[in-house]
Formats: sequence, C-alpha cells, structure tokens
Amino acid sequence: MKNRWNTTEAEAAARESAVGLRVYSSRLLGAEADLVLHGGGNTSVKGSQVDVFGKQQRALFVKGSGWDLRTIQAAGFPPVKLDYLLQLGQLPSLTDSEMMRQLRLALLDPAAPTPSVEAILHALIPHPYVDHSHADAVVAISNTLDGEASLRNIYGEDVLILPYLMPGFILARQVAEATRDVDWSKLRGIILMHHGIFTFHADAKTSYDTMIELVSMAETYLQQAGGRKLATGTVELTDIDCLQLSRLRQAAASHFGAPVLLRADTSPAATGFAGLANSGELLMRGPLTPDHSIHTKPFGASFAADPLPGLEDFVTRYAHYFAEHSEPHHQRLDCMPRYGVWKDRGMLYLAGSLARLQIVQDIGDHTVRAIQWGEMLGGWDALPRQDLFDIEYWELEQAKLKQSTARAEFEGKVVVVSGAASGIGQACVRHFRQQGAAVVALDIAAGFTTANQDPGVLALHCDVTEAVALAAALRQAVQWCGGIDVLVSNAGNFPPSQKLEEIDDATWERSLSLNLSGHMKLLRAALPFLRHGFDPAVVFVASKNVPAPGRGAAAYSAAKAGLTQLARVAALELGAEGIRVNALHPNAVYDTGLWTDEVLAARAAHYGKTVNEYKTDNVLRTEVHAADVARAVALFAGTALAKTTGAQLPVDGGNERVI
Repeated sequence: MKNRWNTTEAEAAARESAVGLRVYSSRLLGAEADLVLHGGGNTSVKGSQVDVFGKQQRALFVKGSGWDLRTIQAAGFPPVKLDYLLQLGQLPSLTDSEMMRQLRLALLDPAAPTPSVEAILHALIPHPYVDHSHADAVVAISNTLDGEASLRNIYGEDVLILPYLMPGFILARQVAEATRDVDWSKLRGIILMHHGIFTFHADAKTSYDTMIELVSMAETYLQQAGGRKLATGTVELTDIDCLQLSRLRQAAASHFGAPVLLRADTSPAATGFAGLANSGELLMRGPLTPDHSIHTKPFGASFAADPLPGLEDFVTRYAHYFAEHSEPHHQRLDCMPRYGVWKDRGMLYLAGSLARLQIVQDIGDHTVRAIQWGEMLGGWDALPRQDLFDIEYWELEQAKLKQSTARAEFEGKVVVVSGAASGIGQACVRHFRQQGAAVVALDIAAGFTTANQDPGVLALHCDVTEAVALAAALRQAVQWCGGIDVLVSNAGNFPPSQKLEEIDDATWERSLSLNLSGHMKLLRAALPFLRHGFDPAVVFVASKNVPAPGRGAAAYSAAKAGLTQLARVAALELGAEGIRVNALHPNAVYDTGLWTDEVLAARAAHYGKTVNEYKTDNVLRTEVHAADVARAVALFAGTALAKTTGAQLPVDGGNERVI
C-alpha cells in the first residue's frame, strides 16, 4: 500500500488548527478505499482545551459520528473530556444507548457532533495519536478458517490479536483487560478479528506509517499465497436481460416499501466472480466486516437467468434469519437484498437512493475480492449469523428507525431526459436531480458526456432519430439504475423560417425526423421498461406553435402538432397500464444556447422593443425560464397530478392567441 505522507503538506496542515495534523493524516487513511469505506474507521488525538473557567481540560479529539475520513475537517473531531472517558472505561457494564448519552455529556462543546462509538477505546489507548481502519487485506485474512494463526505468523509479537466483539463499551472493556499488563512501547498495533486494525504513537506520522506498513505486510502475504489472482470474465447484457432487471427492480421494491434503484455490474471482476460455481453460496456466508451488514444485509442473494426466484428465495431466508435470532423488542427491517450474484453475468446491487446504491456497490466490490482471497487461503469464514444480527439490529441502529426522514419526491426513481445538454432539457436534469432522481441524460452535443460531473447523471451521446442508438442507450440506462420511471421527451430544434413555397425537402424531413419521429422512437424504446416503472409518466415537450402557429414555421409547427397527437394517442393506449402521458407547450424561453445576447437584441429591435420588453411580451408580463418549464415537467411526472393524462399545458406567461 502506498504511503501518501507529504512533509510539506503535513506541516501546512499542522498550522491550520490545533487538530490540523490529525485532520491531515485521517484524510490520508480515508483516501485509501482498501482501508476505509463510507464513514468506516475512526481516528483521534489527545490534547487539551481551555474551559469556560480558564482551566486546561485534558481532551480527546475523536472522529464524530456522520463524518467521513476522506473529507473530514477540524469540526469533525469533537473535544471530549479525556478523564471522563477513562472513568467510563472503568465501569463494569454500560449499555450502548447509555454510553452514547454519556459521550454527549462528556463533550466540551455541546454543539459538537456525537463522538465515535469507539471513543472510550481510543481514550484507553495511552498514545496521543490513534488510527483505526477496516483494512481489506487484514480483515480478509481474519475471515478464513486459520485466520488467527495466519495473522500471528505475519506479525509475531508486535501486534496484539484479539477475538471479535461488538463495537462499543464491550469492546473497550475487552481491550482494557487484554492490555492490562502490556508494554505499550513494544506494541505496534492491535488487530480485532473480523473487524479491523489499530495503530498508535506519540507522533502522527509514525502512527500513519505503521498502519501502512502493517497493512502492506498483509497484502504481501496475500500476494505470496496467490491471493491476487482473481477471476475475470466478459459479458454483454441483452435486451431480454435488461427487461429482467426492470422486472426484478419492480418486485424488489415491493419488499422495500418504496421505489428502489438497481445496478448491474458487468465489469470483468464482477463477471468473473459470477462465473464461479459456488459464487452464490459464498455470498451467503457473510460480509467482509460485520459493520457492512448495516448497509448490505448479513448475506447476499443468488440470482439465475430469471432473477425473480432468487429474490423470493432471499426474502424467505431473511425472514427465517430474523425469526431465528430476534427477540420480541426487535423491529424487523425490510427483506430486500442489497446485493447478489447474477449467475454468469455479474453482480446486482439494490438500494433506495443513489447515495446508498454507491455505498452498497463499493462494499460489494471489496467483498467479492476479499471472498476470493479467503478461498485461496483455505476458505471464506465470516462471522456467525448471530454476531451479524447483533450488528444489524444493534440498539443504536434500531433507534434510527424511529427518526422518520422524508424522502425527496423522486428518490429511488429513474428519469430519462432527451435534449439534455442545454435549455429546457438541462433545466429538467437539474430539477430532477434536486428532487433525488437518478437521471439519464441524452444528447448529441459535442463534449456533453465528458462535461458531466454529477455521479447521479448518466450522460449518454445519443441521436434520438436512430433506433439502434436509442436501444443501446436505454440498455446502458437500465444497467445503470434498473429501469425507467419518467420519460421527458424534449429533444428538438427550430428550423430556419421559410414560407411554404420556399421549404426545401431536407428542412422538412429533418424537422419531422427530430421533432416528431425521434419522440416516437424514444417512447417506443422506453415502453417495455416504463411498464415496470414506479408511477410511470411520459412528458412531451411540444410548443406554443401547436395551438397558435406562426408564419414561416410550417416544418416546426406541423411536427410539433404531430407530436401532440402522438401524446394524445399514447395517453389513450397506455392508460390501462397506468402510464400517464401529457404534453407541455412552452413559448419564449430565452435562457437557452440558441438565444444569445446578440440574437435577442436583434429580435427585439425587429419588433421595436427593448430586450426586456421582448422577453416579457406576454399576458403576465413575465419572463419564462427553462426552470419554469422544468417545474411543470416535474408536476406532470410526479404524483400531484396522478389522475391526469392526455392533458396539454401552456408554459408561456399567457399568450393572447392561445387564450
């Protein structure tokens, strides 16, 4: 593992704040996904802080709950009374709920975040700097039949190896008892089986260096044992596969209780694992670390070519697991799997939001790799189900169930937007993302895909007039998030003004192809997936020119009128399947790439108006923005108008000719 320490950067960080060096080295750990994932791991530094009476208080600055080591800042290290923590560590017993209450009471700043659940353990280690990671290589070795012996062979007497116990007060007491007679000056680290590794020192760099060195020793051990030779494979999903994914997503949501996203990973590593004869059984043995079960459930699912039976098998297994290990006070969580192997195809991941989906996939990637390491070392041997249950149904996690958090309107839903690079399409992408949706953005603009920086947007270069290109794009979309719930058919252009006798065939055909036929082809390609969508809706972006055409715009007006008729017929045909279809008629939307300052000035001058007068030339005397149209699109796409289909809505500030 690479040592990322940079002396110049470290010195600069140390000058920034009292815990600047702690922030710096913590971020170095967080930068390594093989050490910590999504909030995993924790770090601390011991120091002092002056209280309101001017008295120096010994303090532990420990990672706060909710902070991620990748991005942590000084505010993420709440100061806690060190002596108070040491006293807590001497108690014979303490429930985790009471421990968390005591940690809040021990804060020197009541506005600070809640200290890590392992704060007492950090306090008990008699070194200023303490680093804790869930290093893949170390934990993977511990998750084997001879894991403890292998770790002792790697580290000898330099590292204390302890059996697994749940995080919290019990773990702190275990470490305290195990180290009662330890010479800390000779101890370089502590490994907790199935959990992770601690390093510590008076010097931040030394503690960090030790972490990198000890983890590298485990990686070398895996390398020498052949643990780097992982299975790989290749596969290309078919239209039938993608249809199966959309069905699985719909069925899985019924066990989750809300719309969900599904991702199919067909990377060489995922496909290679899926090709192993016992891949499904391996996933059912348990996760890389018990902490992961909070995100991924305690075991994975196994899916065949038709994945629906695999879903029901998981639901049955999970219900049995809960019944076997639960007590009357436990509230059962949903029965939807979070990940599973799709035989000979790859890995499948499910979650209720994009953020959760990425967490599950990242954990899955690391788990699949670690499982293969474990098999090469004699057999993957995760913790018993009861230990995993105790983490998944930990009282601290159960308490979170009582804290209801409202979901964004489109969270867990997938929205496809055509013509997404600018104007109304771009505004729709932004609006749906703000409302929690996963957005598939289609356009032919140069540089469109590379310009996108939002991980919640899948930007695809796609000509909507080409049926083959559309089919390929939607396959990518379904593989990315599992289906389609909302289709915003927006791509179009406005041809040069031509009177009827001047229209050339090419102009006419281009307008019909993009402004009418392209919408039909996109709808036709999306329909198989919309049928399995959540509250499925289609919104066509037509034009004011439908109810009120203008001279010289025959090619555009005729195409948009045809589009409106297409929307009406679609509403009639698809209503019985619960798919709503509506149309919008925007007008005078000037904040698009087409309307430059120069063009606006020229058009305003042509009508003898100022630019502002030209832009507000409507009944309401207001300017219409692309964002206004996007909000109207979302209104039709959401559930507020769930009983409306076949409707046409102007978004034009009021046009006298339309009225």
